[in-house]
This record gives sequence, C-alpha cells and structure tokens, in this order.
Amino acid sequence: MRKFYLIGLVLFSLFSSSFGADDTVYWNFTDGSTPKIAHFYPNPATSYINFTFDKSVDKSYTLQVYNFIGKKMNEYRITDAKLTINLDDNYLRGLYIYQLRDQSGRIVESGKFQVNK
Repeated sequence: MRKFYLIGLVLFSLFSSSFGADDTVYWNFTDGSTPKIAHFYPNPATSYINFTFDKSVDKSYTLQVYNFIGKKMNEYRITDAKLTINLDDNYLRGLYIYQLRDQSGRIVESGKFQVNK
C-alpha cells in the first residue's frame, strides 16, 4: 500500500506543476479562429460541470472527457448550446482533460478541469 502511495505522490508532483487547476482558460488559436467552448463552470466541480458552446459548434461535434492518466471517461454528442455532465461515482477527485472534436475526429479545442469530491 505504501508503494502505491509513493507512486501516486510522485505522479502528482510531476503533473501538478503543468496541470494545476485554475480558473483561467487558455487558448492557443494560431489560425485566427475563435474558441468553440465559450466557458465551463464550476471549476473545480463537485457533482456536475456545465459546458457552453459557441454558436459555430454544430451537432457533428463531440466532447470527450479523459482522466489524468488518459483513460476515456465519456463521450458526449453536442446537441445544444449547453451541456451538463453529471459527475457520478466514476469521477474521482482529480484532474480531467476535455477534447472538443469535429466530425472527422480532429481536436478543435482541449483543456482541463478539476473534480473535488
């Protein structure tokens, strides 16, 4: 058990500097496009998280959520300008990565959010 704790502590220290949760959303759009996700809240989340999308996001887009070690948690088809994800018991305390993908599967936007339970 102690060995797992130490491994977890080492992984946390490696990722905490570059994946620390904050309220600032960073976008790097070099092609002149605008962000597709207007904002997401609350961050950190406890039981749910809301994503609101730009009007240019159509029903062919999907939002994928991964945990910090890369396991895909869920995939959601965008059907409205707002998406609420209920954070069930599978979402443990930690950092999660979201990816907004277009119809061809290309990542249009990505970011991170934190779950505190």
